[in-house]
Amino acid sequence: MGNFSYGEILVILIVGLILFGPNKIPEFARQCGRAINSFKQGLKEGMDEEPSKPAAKKEEDAKS
Repeated sequence: MGNFSYGEILVILIVGLILFGPNKIPEFARQCGRAINSFKQGLKEGMDEEPSKPAAKKEEDAKS
């Protein structure tokens, strides 16, 4: 599925250019870049935070 030849990639790019036009493709690429950066930033923030489940579990045990 991920084995594309250069000819296939070229056809996909030409079809994209015809469908979206030369003005929309840079905007689309910027939006994709921003989405990827946002996703990476969210992953990084998630990795930096300590898991909250053990703390919540301790609070529940203390209430019981």
